[in-house]
Amino acid sequence: MTLQPLLNKDTRLCISLAARPSNFGTRFHNFLYAELGLDFIYKAFTTTNLAAAIGGVRALGIRGCSVSMPFKEDVIALVDELDASASAIASINTIVNDNGCLRASNTDYIAAADLIRARALDPTTPFLLRGSGGMAKAVAAAFRDSGFEHGTLIARNEARGRTLATELGYRWAAEPTGLTAPLLVNVTPIGMTGGAEANDLSYSAEVIADATCVFDVVALPAETPLILAARAAGKTVITGAEVIALQAAEQFERYTGVRPGPEQVAAASAFARTHAR
Repeated sequence: MTLQPLLNKDTRLCISLAARPSNFGTRFHNFLYAELGLDFIYKAFTTTNLAAAIGGVRALGIRGCSVSMPFKEDVIALVDELDASASAIASINTIVNDNGCLRASNTDYIAAADLIRARALDPTTPFLLRGSGGMAKAVAAAFRDSGFEHGTLIARNEARGRTLATELGYRWAAEPTGLTAPLLVNVTPIGMTGGAEANDLSYSAEVIADATCVFDVVALPAETPLILAARAAGKTVITGAEVIALQAAEQFERYTGVRPGPEQVAAASAFARTHAR
């Protein structure tokens, strides 16, 4: 690993804003700054005053800002420009500060769309997608924009679930009971390390048995209970580790102008996941 330049007056700062910051982005970006010898530093923050925080990004010349829940939609009013990935779903996770002009995008959406394309998922395949939050919105929109017409969004929150399903042209269900599909997608915290449902499955063993591909967006751990069950059943899997690495690499390029290679992204992601908590 190349030694990172010493901090100095010209060092560029990138940050993240989240209700519950994790170490993934901090570890991922700082690993690559050191690897590539870039004069940047990345730090995670939380805030109770989003407008003031974004004002600080603009006023202090902070180069990049990653935005996580619950700020992805509220921050729209505080930036200057949305690219196609952000305007398509009215949700932001990445802000780039170009001399005081804040330009926003959604690299969750981009990463999901890239994985759908890279894995050559057939758009005629019916799917179930569980979740209704900001990440679910990004992933579901990526399926819609990739040509998938036959989807059911599963969400206990009827208002959010129905609204999102209607916006995207899909059906809604409160629970996956009695539903099956060749493609299963989980975009909820079920299976996440440290969560109340860390050991649970978002889909039953019977539903998994009827599927051909399982896509779990949970990144920590990469081998969630759902992914482990799908592997054991011989299904094709797409993991959250793939999503989080791709979206972080997209952010990294926007912040620095440098696109890390696949091996560098894999090494940074492995390092970040090992030290994420």
